[in-house]
Amino acid sequence: MPIEVGAQAPEFVLRDQNNQEVRLSDFQGKQTVLLVFYPLAFSRVCQGELCEVRDNLNEYVNDRVQVLTVSVDSFFAHKAWSIQEGFEFPLLSDFWPHGAVAAEYGVFDAVRGTAQRATFVIDREGVVRFAEVNQMSVARDQEGWRKALAEVSAA
Repeated sequence: MPIEVGAQAPEFVLRDQNNQEVRLSDFQGKQTVLLVFYPLAFSRVCQGELCEVRDNLNEYVNDRVQVLTVSVDSFFAHKAWSIQEGFEFPLLSDFWPHGAVAAEYGVFDAVRGTAQRATFVIDREGVVRFAEVNQMSVARDQEGWRKALAEVSAA
């Protein structure tokens, strides 16, 4: 069961595609976080979603918002994918312990061994203000993310 709106977002420390540590708490008090879990790098639906993030990056990375994306892939896979696709936002590796952060957020698919296609908006105080989980084969409508980010910014 995914973490609910109104709950405190679980803290995490993961490594990005440059093998640098990123902590959720790094953004607390500073920026709203758009946390995007996806199943696997280099897969068709995930690639389409993250290319849309890349193409609209100013909406997801600015003085008010930081996007963090998470999958169970290694940081090596994320590095190759970020170079190939020109991703200039954090691709975080939930590789080991395998899927531990996805599990804390209630979005780890133990049968497939991947994160589910899930999105959370976490406000500056670390509270979840938006949550969605899509079917694995269905791309998310990012207009819902934009609306949620606008609502959190207006509050």
